[in-house]
Amino acid sequence: MTEARSAAPEFPMARGRCPFDPPPELGRRLREQPVSRVRIWDGSEPWLFTRYDDVRAVLTDPRVSADPDLPGYPSQTPGVKARRARFKAFIGMDDPEHAAQRRLLTGDFMVKKIERMRPRIQQIADELVDGMLAGPKPADLVQALALPLPSLVICELLGVPYADRDFFHRCSKVLVSRDATAEQSLAAAEELLGYLGQLVEKKIGDPADDVFSRLATGQVATGAMTVEEAAAMGQLLLVAGHETTANMIALGTVALLENPDQLAIVREADDALLANAVEELLRYLTIVHSGRRRVALEDMEIGGCPVRKGDGLVAATDIANRDETQFPEPEKLDVTRKARQHVAFGYGVHQCLGQPLARVELQVVYRTLYRRIPSLRLAAPVDELNFKHDMVVYGVHELPVTW
Repeated sequence: MTEARSAAPEFPMARGRCPFDPPPELGRRLREQPVSRVRIWDGSEPWLFTRYDDVRAVLTDPRVSADPDLPGYPSQTPGVKARRARFKAFIGMDDPEHAAQRRLLTGDFMVKKIERMRPRIQQIADELVDGMLAGPKPADLVQALALPLPSLVICELLGVPYADRDFFHRCSKVLVSRDATAEQSLAAAEELLGYLGQLVEKKIGDPADDVFSRLATGQVATGAMTVEEAAAMGQLLLVAGHETTANMIALGTVALLENPDQLAIVREADDALLANAVEELLRYLTIVHSGRRRVALEDMEIGGCPVRKGDGLVAATDIANRDETQFPEPEKLDVTRKARQHVAFGYGVHQCLGQPLARVELQVVYRTLYRRIPSLRLAAPVDELNFKHDMVVYGVHELPVTW
């Protein structure tokens, strides 16, 4: 089960020929060496878990921590490490602190509340598709639809002026870059946090019906939370709230256009089948492709592997979602597959808070885009697309389409 540390390969690993599949070496390890050491950017060698059951065990074990300040925690990039050492958000906390902060937001992301937003999301999608149809061909689907829709939705939910989108998009690109230095990442975070902090302060005296107003009046104004803490929470929601869904819209479109039989099913799907198709696309693509990072709080055993206190742990959700013990023929995109048990949103207490919103946005966009533009097609070969190998969240930088 173990291997010599000198043999540990670099992680993240390079993808193969198919841009939708996890790296071939991950697939080999899932089959032959499901728990093994890998080497990350700082030279440390955390354990990599690839099996579905082991990944869920890592993400639910109370003896495992998400705190990046603990020795041995395997940070994703130098930028992520620098930011999380400087600014604290609940994504890097353990319970009970994590649960206390998360509870402040759960009401805004409840399924029933998000469902009430569906007509507004549909309106936004229709307006953006109208703009595509009225504009030049080919169009960049990323700029025309994939990026603006979740950006506008999360801005309205949080209370962030959409007019400032160019600014926060620029900051976000640095924050999710694998190549950004610690200095560049900190600078972008400082800039965005300064902006959000001013917004929180403004909402104390002029609140509205949005998340930032509730944090400002219910937490900051009462002294329960500092302006910086509220801004850090808001930054996490703002960046994650548009980056992930934007990439799923674009990458999901590429995958469906390359699988026309599946696209035909999605185009004609009823509500239940459409929702099912979204789950399968989430499983198949798993755009968070650097693994969920944790550190062991004590000696234990996971997946037959003796883990020691202070060992870094990487739960590879992308390859776990290709585990054939859970998903027969996992390399196949099958939108009729029952895939709701996927771990694309993580698992356990830290699973994605915004998943109800992401699901509704994807359901609306996939139905609207493919029904209104049934002749949609790529305007460039797949092997010429610029995939986001350089980003923590996978996708495409641009997506030229025509019809």
